[in-house]
Amino acid sequence: MESPDNIKPGELENLPFEVAMEQLEEVVDQLENGEVPLEEAIRLFERGMRLARLCGTKLEHLESQVEMLVQENGDWVKKPFSPEGDGE
Repeated sequence: MESPDNIKPGELENLPFEVAMEQLEEVVDQLENGEVPLEEAIRLFERGMRLARLCGTKLEHLESQVEMLVQENGDWVKKPFSPEGDGE
């Protein structure tokens, strides 16, 4: 796995969701540890925010592509996926 420090901000968009999520978890672990200097903590926080936005965007995009097969009146029908409690 690539280290978060080896990837430039412009390259984040090309990260697979799983890699971005792993890197976000690493950033959170480092920040929760509390043993990083202030400047490093700010850099990690900024990177974590970019990764969180990226993961959110990728999830929204994937949600829009997912379809469900539901049975209506004895027939199977494709419908767009809508998470429960989404309000849509």
